[in-house]
Amino acid sequence: MPQVPIEHYLILAAILFVIGAVGVLTRRSALVILMSVELMLNAANLTFLAFARKFGDNAGHAMVFFVIAVAAAEAAVGLALVLSIYRHRRTVNVDDIRAMKR
Repeated sequence: MPQVPIEHYLILAAILFVIGAVGVLTRRSALVILMSVELMLNAANLTFLAFARKFGDNAGHAMVFFVIAVAAAEAAVGLALVLSIYRHRRTVNVDDIRAMKR
């Protein structure tokens, strides 16, 4: 069975990362921004795994587990913050939240 070249993995990871970065920079909803950050973290995971496969090193796999743990914690804390802000302000629009500084 033919192997998929590492370039294909890296191109896919770059595309996913760019989509995530565009989502973070252009969207107004805090939930969409959190999803875009998760997409960027998964692109980094794909890169780690591609290089781990190419070089036969398990350090990439270990790093992916750490990134997944950080992503899970970020998602839990981020969602809790978004829910708390929504309960108090009835909006998750980051422009409205940013304008409420005192």
